[in-house]
Parts: sequence; C-alpha cells; structure tokens
Amino acid sequence: MATVPTTEQGPRSGTFANGMGFLTWGCGPRTLLYIQGGPGSDAPKKGMGLRMIRRQLDPFVEAGFAVWVVTRRRHMPPGHSVADMADDYAQVIAEEFGGRVDLVFGLSTGALIAQYLAALHPDSVGHVAIVVGAAEVSDWAKDVDARMAAALAAGDMGGAGTVVAEVLLPSERMRWLHRLIGPLLGRLMWAGYDCPPEDFLTEAQAEEAFDSRAVLPRIQAPVLLLCGDRDRCFSNDVIAETADLIPDSTLIWYEGQGHMKAGSNKRVPRDVLEFLNRS
Repeated sequence: MATVPTTEQGPRSGTFANGMGFLTWGCGPRTLLYIQGGPGSDAPKKGMGLRMIRRQLDPFVEAGFAVWVVTRRRHMPPGHSVADMADDYAQVIAEEFGGRVDLVFGLSTGALIAQYLAALHPDSVGHVAIVVGAAEVSDWAKDVDARMAAALAAGDMGGAGTVVAEVLLPSERMRWLHRLIGPLLGRLMWAGYDCPPEDFLTEAQAEEAFDSRAVLPRIQAPVLLLCGDRDRCFSNDVIAETADLIPDSTLIWYEGQGHMKAGSNKRVPRDVLEFLNRS
C-alpha cells in the first residue's frame, strides 16, 4: 500500500524514501502512476504546471483512481539511462504501492520510461498509456531537448523558453519573436520548478541514447498509444513500428496534431478510460 494516504480535498505532496518526489490526490481503489515529460521533472504545487496536470488527470479521479505524479530520482549519476529511470520507478512501486499499480500513464519523456518499466518489470503494471511517445526519438527532438536542458542546467529560463518558442512558432522569420517571448514562456513553465540542474542534462543524454525496440516484445500489459500524426519528436513510421512490436497494443492517431497539441488533447483521458474499460 502507498505510505501516504490520498484525499479528495486536494493534492498532497512529499518525497519517497528513495528521494523521488510526488504529488497525489483522489482516494479511489485504483492507482494511476503518472510519469511526466521532460527534460526535468517536478511535482508542481501551484501555477500553470499544476493546472495543466489537474486538467489532464482529474477525469481519472472522477473515474475512481488515486492519482500519483512521481518525479524522477534526484541527482541522477552521469550515464543514468531510461532503463535505469524505469528501475527507479519500479523501486517506488515495490516499496510504496505493494508491488503493482493499475495504470502507468507516461507522457513524452515519461512515455519512454513507461516502455522500459512495462518491459523490464511486468508484474509492476496493469495497463500502460503511452502518450506522444515511441521507440526512438527524432534527431530534431534530441537537438531541441539538448539545447533546452543546457539552458535550464545553466539557470537560463529565458533561453529555455526561447527554445519552446521555436517549437511553437517554427519559422526563421520569427526569431525576433522567439527572443521576445522566450523569457515569458520560461517563467510560465519553470518558475519554482524543483529539479537539480544536472538532472536536466542527464535526461537529455538518456534520451539521446534511447531505443526501446529490443525490449518492446517483452511487454505483457495491454498498451494504448496516443500519438499525433504530425509529431516532429516521433516519426509516424517509428510510432507504427512501436505499436507492432508490443504484443497487446492499441494505437490511436490524433490527426493533424503535433507533439504538444496531441499530448494535451482533451480526448486523452476519455480515450485512456475507454481503453481500460475494453481491456
């Protein structure tokens, strides 16, 4: 059982014994483990980060889940891989959740970790939702995340925000606007963000080396993949290959949508809950 009780009155936050932070709310009988995107991870207690997570996960609380947002391990050693991060989450599941959670919901970077968690620790997970993720990250996304991680590790939120602006407005003619709105985006996204600087770089390096193809056939849990067909972070071919390699998988395309729009789509909770009801 989880060591920290959940309530319906509002989120609670804390730190597990292995140093991974958490945010939790809801008191239903089923457990959802949410592994968020990156580089970097945080259990937000206020602001835009909390509002975005609540908007995506509150439907699961209404459906009878206790939701747990769990950060990556803090001060990860150099070379800590995505598989190592999955081992960290498996440790939390073993020590804090009685050895199993009903649903692992992995978003973007979290979706990479969810693949290894399901493959290497099959008894730890009941169902898996891979949201805007696949077996290999595109070169374009590796470059974006490496530059973002370097800026965040240096404490340059404005520089990281400028990278985000480049992603949202991908035009060379918009460079002046990227620089103008970058500091604002940086403050909105990372003000108060609680993540050790070196962990941003460790995650970006792990993403660079990530390729889960070899372990995907070992996944036993039913898996739902929700992906945009215009996602520059994961090519359509790699997404389709990922679904083919997982023995029990369902792939739903969000047509005309890129990485951020598909990941925050209002359909995501509904599609995941329908998938759980069918399987």
